[in-house]
Amino acid sequence: MPKEGLKHKVGLGHHGIKNTRNIFWNLSTPELYEHIITHKEGIVSHLGPVCVSTGKHTGRAPNDKFVVQEPSSEEYIWWGKVNRPFSVEKFEGLYSRVLAYLQGKDIYVQDCCAGADPDHQLHIRVITEKAWHSLFARNMFIQIKDRAMLASHDPAFTIIHAPDFQAVPEIDGTNSEVFVVVDYAKQLVLIGGTSYAGEIKKSVFSVLNYILPQKQNVLSMHCSANIGKKHDAAVFFGLSGTGKTTLSADPDRELIGDDEHGWSEKGVFNFEGGCYAKVIRLSPEAEPQIHECTRRFGTILENVVIDPSTRRLDLNDSSLTENTRASYPITHIDHAVLSGMGVHPKNVIMLTCDAFGIMPPVSKMTPEQAMYHFISGYTAKVAGTEKGLSREPTATFSTCFGAPFMTLQPSVYANMLGERIAKHKVDCWLVNTGWTGGAYGVGQRLEIAHTRAMIHSILNGTLNNIPTWTDPYFGLHVPERVPNVPDELLNPRNTWKKAEEYDRKAGELANLFIENFKEYEKSVSKEVLSASPRPTPAAKRAKVQKLRG
Repeated sequence: MPKEGLKHKVGLGHHGIKNTRNIFWNLSTPELYEHIITHKEGIVSHLGPVCVSTGKHTGRAPNDKFVVQEPSSEEYIWWGKVNRPFSVEKFEGLYSRVLAYLQGKDIYVQDCCAGADPDHQLHIRVITEKAWHSLFARNMFIQIKDRAMLASHDPAFTIIHAPDFQAVPEIDGTNSEVFVVVDYAKQLVLIGGTSYAGEIKKSVFSVLNYILPQKQNVLSMHCSANIGKKHDAAVFFGLSGTGKTTLSADPDRELIGDDEHGWSEKGVFNFEGGCYAKVIRLSPEAEPQIHECTRRFGTILENVVIDPSTRRLDLNDSSLTENTRASYPITHIDHAVLSGMGVHPKNVIMLTCDAFGIMPPVSKMTPEQAMYHFISGYTAKVAGTEKGLSREPTATFSTCFGAPFMTLQPSVYANMLGERIAKHKVDCWLVNTGWTGGAYGVGQRLEIAHTRAMIHSILNGTLNNIPTWTDPYFGLHVPERVPNVPDELLNPRNTWKKAEEYDRKAGELANLFIENFKEYEKSVSKEVLSASPRPTPAAKRAKVQKLRG
């Protein structure tokens, strides 16, 4: 039966949606489970999570993301390969076709919020044609518990998700059947052609990245955050696969959030009400808190292989994708900060997954180096997180450690970060969670136990009292020792079989940094530019293309 319940101040007619079959408003998690099972959208696994498949699209589709080029936002958008322009006329046509498609269908609505700080909260509405995507929105965003507030909910932004509607590029002006289109004038996001739920989450993040910095003086960040017993907060920047979720879910600290945060005049605050963790080869020993969430009612498991008889999971099976995911409310995590709010961070940690085994596993940065590496955003895209990637990690520079979601010019976010680091005297660190002893395929990935030991030494202040040496290529300040970490790991050159091969590759990587940063040279100070790597003369003559090959 359709859930009628309350009369809503802002109905679906406000969004142009009409002639639907049933409208299910703000169903609870158990109710959504019933719909998911009844409509065969997923199956319940051992101990209660619901398992779903996203079909052929198992990651984000960055080439299918567009922003409507309209007068109110046009001058502020960082136009280019990240934010591709979409004409007003094409959007109107696509919107009309989506509305026609939704007629006669069951519709699920979740009214919720993004942003734990009430002073900087965005009221949103997520409209979906699948019950499991409605559960995803319920998990990932901040629920409104008060039914009277739900009835009067007036969304500032609306997301319409129609995964079974496929665009026609010749008609709609898209690149493929998939589309993620944001219209800031209409305060509307259209998503279609893909069931991958991450598109819902990241479209809201992109909207916050537009609104908060320029209108509310809040730095929006692609980072996780936690807080210690001494009321010391830390943020962890990094792209998918670098360890934000894993390293911030620390049983000795309280989790503020695992992926998206704002930094206001009061401190850091979570944008979300849940977590979206990668679970491929998840270990109960190394990642106990996240592993436990794969055994909880209310968790959604995307593309995780399950035995159809026993309903037990195989978290090691990547036959569907490397990008297996778990979506769960943050209340599933022990020691979570339920308010979603914290103080100003004492430490900023930038995570890079270096596929070439060049970067030190841990190093301290000056504020200028932190700005340089924040703007550079060096890491590796890990297989499966985006459509079209190979199984092998690919080196990339993703500015602000989140270029696919940055709506404004990178200098806006970078300048705000620099101001906050200086004002609050924040210690800055670069941690490599990637390879040592050689590049991918030759070396080995750094053990998570060693990375955790480095993080603990940062957060408890130990590394501030240990002498450092200066990396000759990147100028980073590398500690001479770290408790519970083998000394030989701290100098990556010593882990290679041939030191001269390391030198050659290090110089080539330094050149890649320099080449990438040319785009930003005019927008930074001389002090930040001086933090650029220093390749050796031999490396200067090396061809950058060799490293990419």
